[in-house]
Parts: sequence; C-alpha cells; structure tokens
Amino acid sequence: MTSGTLSFALFAAREKGTLNIFSVPGGPTCTLHFKSKRHTCLSQEDILTMAPKLDFSIASLGDATIDSPVVLSREDDDFIANYVSDNQLVLYNVEFPSFSPSIQVRREEMLELAGPREKIFFNPAEVRAGIVTCGGLCPGLNDVIRAVVMTLWYAYGVRTIKGIRFGYGGFLAGAPQPPVDLTPDMVAEIHRKGGTMLGSSRGKGELTGDIVDSIQKMGLNMLFVIGGDGSQKGAQAISDECRTRDYPLAVVGIPKTIDNDLSFVQRSFGFDTAVSVAVDAVAAAHVEAVDAYNGIGLVKVMGRESGYIAAHTALSMNDVNFVLIPEIPFNLEGENGFLENLQKRIERRHHAVILIAEGAGQQFLEQAAAKDASGNKKLGDVGLFLKQAIADHFSSKSIDYVLKYIDPSYIIRSAPANPSDSLYCARLGSNAAHAAMAGKTKVLISTLNDRFVHIPIDMAVSRRNRVDPESSMWRDVVENTGQPALMLSGKYSGD
Repeated sequence: MTSGTLSFALFAAREKGTLNIFSVPGGPTCTLHFKSKRHTCLSQEDILTMAPKLDFSIASLGDATIDSPVVLSREDDDFIANYVSDNQLVLYNVEFPSFSPSIQVRREEMLELAGPREKIFFNPAEVRAGIVTCGGLCPGLNDVIRAVVMTLWYAYGVRTIKGIRFGYGGFLAGAPQPPVDLTPDMVAEIHRKGGTMLGSSRGKGELTGDIVDSIQKMGLNMLFVIGGDGSQKGAQAISDECRTRDYPLAVVGIPKTIDNDLSFVQRSFGFDTAVSVAVDAVAAAHVEAVDAYNGIGLVKVMGRESGYIAAHTALSMNDVNFVLIPEIPFNLEGENGFLENLQKRIERRHHAVILIAEGAGQQFLEQAAAKDASGNKKLGDVGLFLKQAIADHFSSKSIDYVLKYIDPSYIIRSAPANPSDSLYCARLGSNAAHAAMAGKTKVLISTLNDRFVHIPIDMAVSRRNRVDPESSMWRDVVENTGQPALMLSGKYSGD
C-alpha cells in the first residue's frame, strides 16, 4: 500500500443530525493490519462522500489539504473483519399497530449498528485512551475493562491505555492514586474477580472543567466511561466541554446500572448476575419460611426506581408470593392492604416469601432531602421498615410467626459476572473500542432488538426505564406469584 500523508487527522462527533469535524495538526496517515484487512484514517474526501448517504450536514471542515489520498487495498477472499457501515441501522421501535404499506420509518427512529469500521479516525500509534469506572459496584466491571484493553491493543495496536483510579475523582488534584498503565498482561485474569481493578466512587462528574483540564494534560483523545445514569451525564458534559474547547475527545459510554433502568438499553451488564445471586437469597428465604410454622422470608434487592431485579427474580425462582416494586404503590393497612393479605396467606399455607425492591414503599418512610454523591435521593431502608411492620401486625393479632430477613445487596454488587454477563461485557467492551476508534462520541454501546448499537447518551439518560404494570412481564409476575392485585393502589409511577 502506498502511504500518503494527511495534513490533519479527523475526528467526528455526530450530534443532532450534524457531523462536526475537529482538526488535529500534523497527523500522518495511519494504516493498521486488522485480520488481513487494512484500516485507514478517514480523509476529507471520504467524509464529503459519506455525508449525503447519512443525511447529515458538514458543520465545519476548516482548512485542510490532502497530499496523497490513501487508497484502501482489500483482499477479495478475506471476509474475517466483518466491517460495519454507518449506513447499517437498527429500528428501535419494532411494534406497529398493523401493517400498512404507507408506514414511514424516520431516520431518528433508527440507531447505528455497532462494530468495527473499515476507516478509522485516529492513528493508533498516537491514541492515548482512558478508562474510568464510576458509581456503585456491579458484576462485570472488570470484564468490560479487559475487553476494551484487549481490543485496543490487539485489534488496533494502541499502546497507551490509562486506567483512571476511583472514578471521576481520579482526574482531579489530590486524587487518591495516579492513573495506571493498562496492558493485556495486567488485565488478563481480572474478569475472574468481582468489583473493579480501577476502583470506583460516586460523584465529581459535575466538576467538568477540572476533569477536562486533566484530560488535556494527559493528552487523552478517547475516554471510556463505565457507569450508570449520573456517570453518563458526566460523560456527556465532558464531551460538550471538549467541543467548546475544540479539543478532539471521543467519549464512549458502557452502561452500568444493575437496576437495568437506562432507557433504550435492552439489558445493562451485571443484571443477569444480580438476578442469579438474588435467586439464591430467595431460595434461602424460602427454606427458612417452609421449615418454620408460620414462617416468613423477607428479601430486599436493589431497585431504586425500577423493579426489574425483583420481577425477574420472582419469575426465575417461582417461590415468591409477594413482589413489591417502586412502580406500583400498595396499601400497607386495611382490608386489601399488604399486611392483611400476608396474614391470609400465612393462615392458609403457613409460610410466605416476600421480595421487595429498595425503592418500593418509600411513601411509608420519613422522606429526607439528602442526596448521595451521585445526586440520587437517599432512600429509607424499606426492608427494615417492612420487617418491623410485619412483626407489629402479627404481634397485635397474637399470631405466632417466625420472620427471617435477608439483604444480599452488597453480595450481589461484589459478585464476579456469571458466564452470560461475562460474554455480554466482552462484546460491549469490544464494540466500545471500535466506536471510539471510528471517532464516535457521546454514545453508549448497548443492545436493542438483540443487535449491538450506538445509542446517543442524551437519549439514554432522558428518562428512566421502569416496569410497566400493563406489560406482559408484570402480568406474568402476578400470575406466577398469585399475589392479590387488590392490595395495590395508585397509578403507574413510571415514565
């Protein structure tokens, strides 16, 4: 291949239908051998050619000249790389009331398919990548870190990968520990352990200016943010600040929310593991309840605003009799209240298992205005509250009972990913690396309709994903547990 030189390297950020171009002076053309095929940096001519196909407009190309445009050579008999085109899109709303030839699908109802691009935006030899894990712990964090490092290193030849220690605070002055250089040898076996090798913390994402100052001093040109709703809002702010400064930084998020509550994200990593560990806790509660006369097993799981873990655990376990989630208010007292229905269950079957999400029943607790470092409202402990309410109710009725309370939250958070999640994390991390090398920014990597896609961060954080009481899944939960619908009150609190 004849190697030409470009007087600039291109970085593209797709925002609101516009392809924004940043220039980096003095960047040579890069070629990279990727499974018998070659990548090239995207040229100005390529951008102009692609734009009409994508129905985007060119915001600003600036002053640029191409001395010797690179000609891409391909081996006709090689089909290993499986490159993805920006024209390959996934429709995220696949439900239509009825088929009609007149149905029109708008471009904004489609998402880009994730995967390696034949042309990349960064010279791998000049890439300085950063990886940061933010928020609470979750199964699979190490798996994602490993996948990003392995793909950057082996697929693209990137040799400078910085691990930012203890969340966004690792960018700031007085950080607990300096960044660590990540290599394949360092991350080879981290997927076998729970937690994150980089450490994590909540908050500090609002200190955008200071974070970007640090990013510029480190010379990073791509940042991988592994975190939930608040962390991704921080990533979006970092990208916006870099754009204001004309600093080319590809910001790619990997959605980490154990509650599975990010919108337009089919499944967040760690969720399957959370359910599998929660199932073990429910199994223990069931044994305790059945093996005692009038035994009651009470299990609290994560779910601040979304009850997916509780719902999926109930369907997986088949031994749960009551599922209480944040989306569906319920009466505690009264003829159709939870306590009366629990009493009827005990009188009839002499045992019961209750599964409650941490955000359920908050209306019964003293509401505090305090928030945690991530900006989330601090919740009262509904598990301990319900434990006491049950004890008071049965004591007032002079009914003998045995109550066992299990809170496996931190056991779940610190568990290593199960095989299903580990596989999912590997593919998320790999696709994140491909997206960053292709110059994508302000996007999350996730699955929709079982395809890996690029989701704009502002879409994903626009609202919470919550259990719909009218959905077939919740219907299955109610039918599977046999819990009385009359104990529930109020309207659906979800979006």
